[in-house]
Amino acid sequence: MDYEEFYQPFKQTGKSVSDNQQRQQTVFKSISKNAEKGDLKSLSKDLAALDALISEYQSYLTELRAQACGFDAKAYMQNGDFVKQMLAYCADYGVDAIGEYPSYEIFPFKVKIDGENQDVYMDKKKVSCARPQYLVADIKQNKEKLMKARFYASAFLNELADAYDKLIKIKRYDTDSKKQSFKLLLKDIYYFMTPMQRFRRDYDLQSFALDLARLYASGIEQTSDGRQYQLGPARGQSQMIRILNKNGEEWYIGTIEFFPKDVEDTASTESK
Repeated sequence: MDYEEFYQPFKQTGKSVSDNQQRQQTVFKSISKNAEKGDLKSLSKDLAALDALISEYQSYLTELRAQACGFDAKAYMQNGDFVKQMLAYCADYGVDAIGEYPSYEIFPFKVKIDGENQDVYMDKKKVSCARPQYLVADIKQNKEKLMKARFYASAFLNELADAYDKLIKIKRYDTDSKKQSFKLLLKDIYYFMTPMQRFRRDYDLQSFALDLARLYASGIEQTSDGRQYQLGPARGQSQMIRILNKNGEEWYIGTIEFFPKDVEDTASTESK
């Protein structure tokens, strides 16, 4: 079953409820006016009209209740229809999505389906939503807000370079990273930048991936001290970070390398 097969008739009945409420308000205004001026004949007619509208209103509520009870949300979310339609809407809306039930990555969000309780978790935040079209539209809107939010690509690149330099010193003692280049895992840099768990709650790995994607899309290639950087793959799949490139295509990256200033034309961000 498609959720829209339930929702559209429900929506139509809801419109009837709204129309009925407006008519009730109109009649009640007339009742008040007739009572004020002492027109008891008209008042009696209006009261009868209001009584009929209230009976009609009750019938609509009964219909809405029957429609809601007739939709088996648990079966819908567990039998695969919800996911099938969610992925179809992702394709229609141009929203990138990968994964298998119950866990999906809809960049830059992690989405998990809890069919047992008819809930969806988006980056661990519970969202009660059994309508795929609404969920995908909401995800797209949230992503657009994140992408439009103010982002200082140069500052972020300098922060990466600073963490990179410090990690080089830790890993290689007195080696000067500004004179030699090394490939470091991006995840190592992320954990170095967010050493405590509470920091990672506010700035999780998905947020880091989004910032990497925005840095890549910005076209900025040099740090404030003139070094270029290059993003590349990692050996192990578990070390990879999935982002979308400037064309909206997926790109798996795992390492970053900053090149000394005297190394020219050897480093540039990969384009697709």
